[in-house]
Amino acid sequence: MRAHLSNAAYGVLDYAAYPAAMLVAAPALLHHLGVAQYGVWIVCSAAVSVGGIVASGFGDANTQHVATMNSLNNRDALLRAVRSMMGINLALGTALALIALPFVPSLARHAVPTDATLQAACIAALRIACLLMLIRALESVCISTQRAFERYGEAVRISLILRVLTIAVAVVLTRLGYGVVSIMVLTATLTTLGLIAQIIRLQTFLQTPHLAPTFDRAALTVLFSFGIFSWMQAVSSVLFSQADRLILGASLGAATVTAYALCVQIAQPIYGLAAAGLHFLFPYLAARQATSTLSALRRRVAIAFTANLAFVALVTVLALLCGNTLLRLWVGPAIATAAKPIFTTIVWSFALLALSVTAYYALLALGRVKSVTLVGLVAGAAMLALMACLLPRTGIRGVAFARIAFGLVSLAMYLPLARLLRLPATSIPSPGILPVCEDA
Repeated sequence: MRAHLSNAAYGVLDYAAYPAAMLVAAPALLHHLGVAQYGVWIVCSAAVSVGGIVASGFGDANTQHVATMNSLNNRDALLRAVRSMMGINLALGTALALIALPFVPSLARHAVPTDATLQAACIAALRIACLLMLIRALESVCISTQRAFERYGEAVRISLILRVLTIAVAVVLTRLGYGVVSIMVLTATLTTLGLIAQIIRLQTFLQTPHLAPTFDRAALTVLFSFGIFSWMQAVSSVLFSQADRLILGASLGAATVTAYALCVQIAQPIYGLAAAGLHFLFPYLAARQATSTLSALRRRVAIAFTANLAFVALVTVLALLCGNTLLRLWVGPAIATAAKPIFTTIVWSFALLALSVTAYYALLALGRVKSVTLVGLVAGAAMLALMACLLPRTGIRGVAFARIAFGLVSLAMYLPLARLLRLPATSIPSPGILPVCEDA
């Protein structure tokens, strides 16, 4: 239990610490960089974040397979999987960086349409961001592998310390008169050092002389059979998480998006904290699905769901009671008043989504990634369809209500999980079959 609480705490810390550091540093960075350069930095950071997610979408496959092979003491298959994962993410990260590079000048012109000097700085910063996508993709292999061994502290410490350090040094650089390009160079340098440290630490833990990328056929077959769906899930999540704001901005203008986006920022931690705190359930169940009985797995899933439900209930009540006051103190009465009609609906949408976390991780751990991906795509499609239908009639309230549909459909993940845990067998099927077959 102590190890699980520690892993949960590190998961929450990984989710919360970097955004909190960004929030604390924002006034100083805004003061020294100015609004325009700060905006360029935000655009570059968003590009790195989205690119990193897309390039490392096979990470769940690595965690699931490595955890299973470790439980069976199959060291050879484990090492081949990690090295093949390095090869996959090297290829994905490189391809994504090369695809993104030609679009950099166009994005810079849209982000900075009038200032030629700042536009040139934006182009340089975005090119560095393309490199960072590749570095983050390789770093994610180290993190997903450490998590497969349920070593969340090892997975989080190096990357988190260096990212927070990057923000602290960025504040110092801006005080000395340096701009956004210098911050991106600093970020690339520290992130590369962090990657080297992560690889050295992982090599030591795995007791292997190197983790050079490779493409082992057997490992690639297993990783791709799971990973192609987890990659689709990652990409669709990125798209669906931004679709509502894009639709609002195009239909009702930027001012309307501001109130909506602030409501989302207040409510999003209901899901984010639940997902971060329970992430340890994924490698924990993946490591035990090969050796545990169904009754034991049922108990573990039931305990996790109880904790999931209790946390969501507590945080949702706090958000409903304090959210409007927090908005008023944070951004002033005008925006808080505009946000009030939709705030409660958005809170409930994230609460419903947060309740699906247990099923999401359990299905991934048990190899049912197709079910997870299918439900995610249906939930996103339902949300977009409702937005298209309700936006012309009810405006911003319709968009907020459409998020409820996303949360409700996501709860359907409990249906295949319940079916799986009712199998008339004494143990879970063979781990060699489970990650690639969903017919059971």
